[in-house]
Amino acid sequence: MDLIKRLKPIHFRLVDQIARRQKLQLAAEALAMSQPAASRMLADVEAELGAPLFVRHPRWMEPTPVGETFLRHIRVILRELETLQSEVGNLAEGRAGEIRVGAVTGPAMGFLMPALRQVKAESPDIEATIEVGPSVELVRGLREGRFDFIIARLMPDQDSHEFHVYPARSENVALMVRDSHPLAHHRALPLDAVTGYEWVMQERGSPIRQAVEAAFLQSGTAVPGNVSNSSSLLVVLSLLAYSDVIAPQSEEVAEILAGDSLGASLIALDMAERITVSPYFVLANRGQQLPRATERVLEEVLRRL
Repeated sequence: MDLIKRLKPIHFRLVDQIARRQKLQLAAEALAMSQPAASRMLADVEAELGAPLFVRHPRWMEPTPVGETFLRHIRVILRELETLQSEVGNLAEGRAGEIRVGAVTGPAMGFLMPALRQVKAESPDIEATIEVGPSVELVRGLREGRFDFIIARLMPDQDSHEFHVYPARSENVALMVRDSHPLAHHRALPLDAVTGYEWVMQERGSPIRQAVEAAFLQSGTAVPGNVSNSSSLLVVLSLLAYSDVIAPQSEEVAEILAGDSLGASLIALDMAERITVSPYFVLANRGQQLPRATERVLEEVLRRL
């Protein structure tokens, strides 16, 4: 323990450089110190060990058996110190670390994933865990410390003062159908034109379901009665591909579903009136210092929002 207390990394680096360069002067120059200072430092190390580390030849130095043993161990320590410095630097600068975030479906696909891809393209060592779910579960997870931040809606019974609340954004609803749907290429459709078709919607009480039903009620149009309930995008895609169902989705999700990447020919109906969902927020716990990697993703999400 006395040896551990008295020897420092500079001692290890000096011994390592002497072994590599075989001359004390060259080792001193590599460490930006004078030769007398390096000589005194080496003498101190050998005094602590009680044995010489090098055989001094007229023109070069070579490790003794004790020196070989010393070098084997200190090189492990030096490598670990370099790794420690690198990892701490990466964490401090946000180039590495673990991120835990959650979001409702629309902003997860429209903003969170693109933001995360951007940050990971610059820092691939960042490890991200992403959970998509309803706002109630996401807010509960944030309170419990399972998330660094979330993109979700605040329910009426939730106190916004618990959280850092970043700017809100309202969601618009798109009514998705397959390209061959009878209404696919009509323009400015009224709500009464779509009410008689089969629908697949999120469960009752979900924000998009509530917004759709409210739009029908406010216009005095009958709420669709032929409805299958599912929040699964796989179920929605399957029904859209093989039937004339109508599936309300957030515009962010609709843009992805209407693209070619999923191999489906889907479009959003051109409706005369816009259906809008209550806004979502970016939420983080008050008093919690976010890791730098998480801050980078949060900053990129806010920039995109």
